Amino acid sequence: MVRQERAARTRRSLIQAAAETFAEVGFVPASLTVISKRAGVSNGALHFHFANKGVLAEAVEAEAAETVRRLTESARARQGDSLQAVVDATHELMAALAQDVVVRGGFGLAGDIARRAVSPLHKEWQRWVEDSLCRAESSGALARGVSWPVAARVIVAATTGFEVLGSKDASWLNRQNITRSWELLLPLLADGRDLGALVCAGSRPPTTAPAPTLVPAPASTPAPAAPEQAWGTFGR
Repeated sequence: MVRQERAARTRRSLIQAAAETFAEVGFVPASLTVISKRAGVSNGALHFHFANKGVLAEAVEAEAAETVRRLTESARARQGDSLQAVVDATHELMAALAQDVVVRGGFGLAGDIARRAVSPLHKEWQRWVEDSLCRAESSGALARGVSWPVAARVIVAATTGFEVLGSKDASWLNRQNITRSWELLLPLLADGRDLGALVCAGSRPPTTAPAPTLVPAPASTPAPAAPEQAWGTFGR
C-alpha cells in the first residue's frame, strides 16, 4: 500500500513537472532530464512510469481533459441547459488555465504544431460548447434567429483566443476580461425573457487566489481601450 502511494505521488510529480516544462518551452525542446530533476526523481524513475516523452505528454493532456470534463459537468449540473452553464464553464476554464499548470500545459501541448499529435482538449471543449448551445436552442434560451452552430463557433474561437494570449500573459484570463466578453455576447445570444437573469461574471464567486501574471506587462504600457464597434448578428 505504501509503495503504491509512493508510486502515485511520483507519477503525479512527474506529470506536474512535465506540464510546467511543456508550458514554458514547448514539447520538442523539453528535456526528460530537466523534467525528472524538477520532479525530484531519477531518470530511471521517470522511464518506469512513462516510456518516452510522448507518453508523458499524453498523460498531461489526459489529466487536463479530465479537469475540463469535471468543470463542464459541474456547470451543467448547477445550471441545466441554460446559457448560464456556458458562461460559468467559461469562467472556470479560464481560471483553471491561469491557476492549474497541468491544464495550462495540456492546452499548450494541444496547440503545439511541432508535436504533430492529435489532442483531445480543444475537441473536448468544442463538443461541450456545441452540445450546450444546441440544448439551449431546444429549450428556447437562444434569441430568435440565432444559429447554435454559429454561436458555438464564436464562443470556442473567443475562449481559444483567451487561452492562447493567456499562455503568455495570465492577465488575459482574469475574471473581468471574461465578464466583459459575455457582456458583449449575451445580449446577442440570449432570449430577451432570460437575459436579465443571466450573470456575465458567472453565478459562482471565485474560490481561489487571483492568477499570477506569467509575463508582466511594462508598467508604462496602458491597457488597450475596448472596441466600441457593434458585433454582428448571428444568423442561420
